[in-house]
Amino acid sequence: MVRIIAHLDMDAFFAAIEERDTPALRDVPLVVGADPQGGRGRGVVSTSNYLARAYGIHSATPISVAWRLSEAACRAGKPPVAFVSVDMPKYTRVSVEIMGIVRRFIPVVEQASIDETYGDLSFTESYGAAESLCRELKTAIRTEARLTASVGIGPNKLVAKIASGMSKPDGLTLVAEADAESFLAPLPLRAIPGIGPKTEGLLVKQGLKLVQDMRSLTVSQLKDVLGKRGVDFYEKIRGRDTAPLEDSVEMKSIGEQHTFEADTLDSRRLLDELELLGKGVMDRLRQEGFRSFRTVVLTVRFADFKTTSRAHTMAEPAGDMATLRREVLRLLMPFLDRRENPHRQLIRLLGIRVEKLL
Repeated sequence: MVRIIAHLDMDAFFAAIEERDTPALRDVPLVVGADPQGGRGRGVVSTSNYLARAYGIHSATPISVAWRLSEAACRAGKPPVAFVSVDMPKYTRVSVEIMGIVRRFIPVVEQASIDETYGDLSFTESYGAAESLCRELKTAIRTEARLTASVGIGPNKLVAKIASGMSKPDGLTLVAEADAESFLAPLPLRAIPGIGPKTEGLLVKQGLKLVQDMRSLTVSQLKDVLGKRGVDFYEKIRGRDTAPLEDSVEMKSIGEQHTFEADTLDSRRLLDELELLGKGVMDRLRQEGFRSFRTVVLTVRFADFKTTSRAHTMAEPAGDMATLRREVLRLLMPFLDRRENPHRQLIRLLGIRVEKLL
């Protein structure tokens, strides 16, 4: 049986939900993220719609930069950006709804994140039938959830994921197995998952800029440049990927984080914020239908942006706020003294995450 995999990626998911639910936000540049505070905000953009992306605002853009780009657009006579706070509980509910629709059409799926999922379409037995099914799925999402999704169809997860991003928003790109190598050839190196800025820099030094340029290197040459990863990339750039699709609806973790308006080491402020974050985590734990957790993770980002995470896995699962509070406090204390913070650096961000959910 021919292997056919689809990758479905919701279009500007958080922003699209806000546009759907608030008519005044439609057809305007929109950013979902931290409060910009007139350009003094310290968080980042979570999601931007396509009008805001035309201003150069993308996910992970510092919110202060997004504000400045909005102001520059205004000076050029363009509409200002509308800034909206993140509403994760709402986005999670919509994600569950979307996954329910997907599973009506595709029996075996692997949810990769809150807004993307893989589906095994091998049962359709042909790329044509797989494409027809995905068009029906896209229509169902548009009709029932009033949102759009882009879909990539290919012989494996690697090709399907790259294909889903080729014609956003509301696109569908099909790449048959015989066309996978030629489909990847003209793409920039960064299109291949796993090739980040550092790896790209190593390859550029070898005179390589496009995926097709990498194909001029043998396995041994790629190993010389990239180490053990070279073998993996040798396969990827040829559109070959054997990663299995794992059918699981199990959420791996639930977390919340907060960036302070001003860096601080004030223990009272830190503890107050951890209390709010903990309550948010517990609320989401209940909303997702989980009763308990075994692992607690604390993330601390210092003023110099160095980020450290510390975790503790308990012998027995727990599901109460008192236990979470105790575990988080235990993880925080070393950051208030020389154990984890010998130079008394101020703290910029705190985050709490729970894992091993039951």
